[in-house]
Amino acid sequence: MSTEPIALGDALASFDALWSPRVVTRVNDYDVRLAKVEGEHIWHVHDDTDEFFLVLDGELRISLREPGGERTVLLPEGAAFTVPRGTEHKPAAPTGAAILMFEPTGTPSVGDRHDEIPDHVDATTGHALGS
Repeated sequence: MSTEPIALGDALASFDALWSPRVVTRVNDYDVRLAKVEGEHIWHVHDDTDEFFLVLDGELRISLREPGGERTVLLPEGAAFTVPRGTEHKPAAPTGAAILMFEPTGTPSVGDRHDEIPDHVDATTGHALGS
């Protein structure tokens, strides 16, 4: 963990991979992750943890499968949203976005249960910044 301030713009500029989060710092037992995203992720669910999203640039859409049916949440730049644990969801960014996520260290980016993972989606618990 860095003891210096982290410029998020510089951190984002340090990698190009899509759907492949980078861990920029840790807060207690939680990762603060940055990701560049474009296109669609996969339907997945985190059984034991909520997942926090903050859109730094662009627009993110998160489709949710809830007891009352399916809906999509639209997150413009600067918007935040938390997907409750146990909720099946599918993030997408048709025109691309940069996002910050907050979740327990070791949480897989594809959740505990998920659809088949396509080649463009990195199944990771987060990469170190600069890797």
